[in-house]
Amino acid sequence: MAQPPAPGSTAALRPANQQRVLDVLRATSAGPEFTQAELARTTGLAPATVSNIVRELGAAGLVDTVPGSGRRGSRVRLALSAGLVAGIDFGHSHVAVALGDLTGTTLCQAREPIDAQANHKTGLEAAARMLGLLLGEQGATAADVHRVGMGLPAPLKDHVVRSTSILPGWVGLTARTVASDHLGLPVDVDNDANLGALAEHRRGIARGCRNSVFVKVASGVGAGLVLEDELYRGSDGTAGELGHLTVDDNGPVCRCGSRGCLEAYVSIGAIRGMTAAQLPEADFSAIVAAAADGNVSAIRAFEDVGLHLGWALATVVNVLNPEMVTIGGDVARAGDILLDSVRVGLRRHALDSAGRTPVAASTLGEGGPLTGAVLFAAQNVRLLDLA
Repeated sequence: MAQPPAPGSTAALRPANQQRVLDVLRATSAGPEFTQAELARTTGLAPATVSNIVRELGAAGLVDTVPGSGRRGSRVRLALSAGLVAGIDFGHSHVAVALGDLTGTTLCQAREPIDAQANHKTGLEAAARMLGLLLGEQGATAADVHRVGMGLPAPLKDHVVRSTSILPGWVGLTARTVASDHLGLPVDVDNDANLGALAEHRRGIARGCRNSVFVKVASGVGAGLVLEDELYRGSDGTAGELGHLTVDDNGPVCRCGSRGCLEAYVSIGAIRGMTAAQLPEADFSAIVAAAADGNVSAIRAFEDVGLHLGWALATVVNVLNPEMVTIGGDVARAGDILLDSVRVGLRRHALDSAGRTPVAASTLGEGGPLTGAVLFAAQNVRLLDLA
């Protein structure tokens, strides 16, 4: 029987060095192409080693060489023919699907409304149908998809949705297994706020920050934490459940069963409740538009939401000391009306230095968690296994 290469041998180092080059080509947010000299500088490998690796990976169909000015000016990128990944983002009232390449770059996407009480089969059927349409647009098939990243707006432990109140159609299910069975593809599952944090860290306004917090505020409230360039999920995967931080023991009953949770004060439902008397027929988009037009009731609602959110974030920045806090989700559409109040609430309740932590709106909009789902899928593809 053939023996594996000895540790430290040339044969053992070759795949490790190949992986270093592939990781740079896949993970870069600076651009999809590198010269071989740039690859050598970034990986720390000798130019001759990089040249050999590029030749080997090209022969395996994993990288393409794009002609430039002379041999040294040619640029290297992951081969477009190496395959695709997909992302799925389930919200409380929508499902979104995207296709991406192996760098995690989104190529196309689609989004549809869905009943918040829909069971998992209904949601996955919609996702599968949308995925099929996107593949057709790209002239591809499911066989071209290596992995799927999927985000759910609920706490997950061992890929199981534990909360009966937050995502009832999925409770008790091993989400990764049922999604893989339904789609016929390998699926990786995470909380949608975690995927939003990954997207902001890799593609958004928090790029370059080693420590950042992403907060998604929509029908619910969740936070994704990036600590030392890695997503932090906690001991059992439920880190970042900011929406169920108690802000008032005597407050309204939350859907989680507790009282006075942050979510009861800052979610879309809370905003609609605050403006119901003055804007009885308005949906959330109309409330955002009314605030932008100077409606006093709508403005006050977003200001109150911002103060409560800033208060809660003060605890987070005091403990974690991030470089930046990014706000996403539908509620962030209110812009500076919301964010200015978040900053005031943060300064009032945080330590002096922590209170100066920058707070910014997501640059990825409502598509942040979907972008993160594509990135999540891409980073979980073992590229050398494709050779």
